[in-house]
Amino acid sequence: MSTFLNGAGNTQAVMPNTDTAKQTVTPNEVHQQFADTLKTAIDSVNNAQVNSDNKTEALAKGQVDDLHDVMIAAQKASVTLESSVQIQRKVIDAYNEIMRMQI
Repeated sequence: MSTFLNGAGNTQAVMPNTDTAKQTVTPNEVHQQFADTLKTAIDSVNNAQVNSDNKTEALAKGQVDDLHDVMIAAQKASVTLESSVQIQRKVIDAYNEIMRMQI
């Protein structure tokens, strides 16, 4: 969960470094960096879901006795998924607002 949230809030990977003198970044490089960041965030959400599913299945089979660990994993997966859905909604709202702007 924290990996996803930290990755989503980290604009350093997408934005060019302004500290160096006249560093140029092509639009293709920025596009690729953004795509990589997005893929990493989606993979984090998927990993949390898979981890939760595995722990739930192990509990159902009787292989795990710690119900607390299973519930914590399920809540982490739930919060991570909900966060990603909220971020998606905000991005879509921002896109729609930009598309409504008159030039």
